Amino acid sequence: MRPGQDQRAVSNLVDNAIKWSPPGGAVLVRVDAAGVLSVADQGPGIAPDDLPFVFDRFYRAESARSLPGSGLGLAIVRQIAEAHAGSVRAEPLRPGVRLVLALPAAT
Repeated sequence: MRPGQDQRAVSNLVDNAIKWSPPGGAVLVRVDAAGVLSVADQGPGIAPDDLPFVFDRFYRAESARSLPGSGLGLAIVRQIAEAHAGSVRAEPLRPGVRLVLALPAAT
């Protein structure tokens, strides 16, 4: 992994959660025993029709098109994950969404 890529992926996930959480809302960051990172917010969530596309470059859900952003943050996370045989996924919550990043352990 190139230096800083792991920090970039984590930063993008946390920034996304902060962006979508309401004022006073919580952002929950967890790392489990296997090293899988999850970042959950209390925002409006992701519509089921948008879920397959949230990690695509430049994709912006209709509800997000009036807000700042380029649609690259989550795409960069996916690119980093896939470049290192890892994965990233979005899990709907009520309210919010949980983004889960799994990268293989360094040997």
